[in-house]
Amino acid sequence: MKTRVCIIGAGPAGLLLGHLLRAEGIECVVLERRTPGYVLGRIRAGVLERITVSLMERLGLDARLKVEGLPHDGFNLADGERLIRIDMAALTGKHVVVYGQTELTRDLMEAREERGLEVIYEADNVALHGIESDAPFVTFTKEGSERRIDCRMIAGCDGFHGPSRQAIPVGAGKHYEREYPFGWLGIMADVPPCNHELIYANHERGFALASMRSETRSRYYVDVPLSERIEDWPDERVWDELAIRLGPEAAAHMTRGPALEKSIAPLRSYVFAPMRHGSLLLCGDAAHIVPPTGAKGLNLAASDVHYAAEALTGFFRRGDADAIAGYSGKALARVWKAERFSWSLTRLMHRFPEDGPFERAMQVAELDYIAGSRAAQTSIAENYVGLPV
Repeated sequence: MKTRVCIIGAGPAGLLLGHLLRAEGIECVVLERRTPGYVLGRIRAGVLERITVSLMERLGLDARLKVEGLPHDGFNLADGERLIRIDMAALTGKHVVVYGQTELTRDLMEAREERGLEVIYEADNVALHGIESDAPFVTFTKEGSERRIDCRMIAGCDGFHGPSRQAIPVGAGKHYEREYPFGWLGIMADVPPCNHELIYANHERGFALASMRSETRSRYYVDVPLSERIEDWPDERVWDELAIRLGPEAAAHMTRGPALEKSIAPLRSYVFAPMRHGSLLLCGDAAHIVPPTGAKGLNLAASDVHYAAEALTGFFRRGDADAIAGYSGKALARVWKAERFSWSLTRLMHRFPEDGPFERAMQVAELDYIAGSRAAQTSIAENYVGLPV
């Protein structure tokens, strides 16, 4: 099989890139190790920046997003005594949209046949070859037989553990990483949200987040030590802890219900640079991870895809090799700013085991400053709604 671009990974990043390339008439094939059902079953982010929404609009795949997405003009920081509302709309003139990553992926998946986007699911043993040449190729096994795709460029959209980044020779890039001493225990339930906007809470017992996927489905988190087991957290214990950490106002409006999904996710900050090696471009989690505190993961992947689609279109439509060469620099400039914001918000809203009275006093002072400073709130709002691409 021959194509111009082989995309590894059929999550939202890979599908978005595939649709954007097909819209420009550029041949591409997407490989995915899992089944479509497995991909849709992954519970992920739900806050979309303007860049993500605009890409769906550009593709004409935003019909459900317009109907079911929940525009949010602000969000809240809770310091144990009050809610500090960050009015994004008033401060920046922009808003975010709450729309689950699962639904975004479903919209992209359902359009693939109509748009002529070829996706090969259950592609095992994917391996990248010749990425330092002008004639790379990808091998994989499907239904017991080995297959090969010859291409000109490869886009690695296959996540942190995928084969794309692993194909880059040791020493050809640099890893930047910070692992956090806690994870987020998340619970999803078909109950109305306790607040019409997100609440990030800093409590003496730890961090909590109240969020939602729709007006009838809620998503909550508490941070827990990495040694905790999900079996030790029955639903009632999670709800009790949320009621304490989110505070009495939120607790009074909280509706409890059985968990549809419950899991513990570790937190890390990670960047691999550069995000291009020869004929390979890395996008999304293949190149970087952010803690979910700033709602940046999916949106960073979308901005990577925006830059990658521009670079690949310039290369194939205009023969512009500089477009490919410039991809990593453009993407990383935005990645590092998002990493900074996610790290700083995580540091502000969580209690770290090594922290003492001084660190806690700094958190209190910072939150108090934010509560009374329009400039501080504007900085947070600008980063939360998403910096320009």
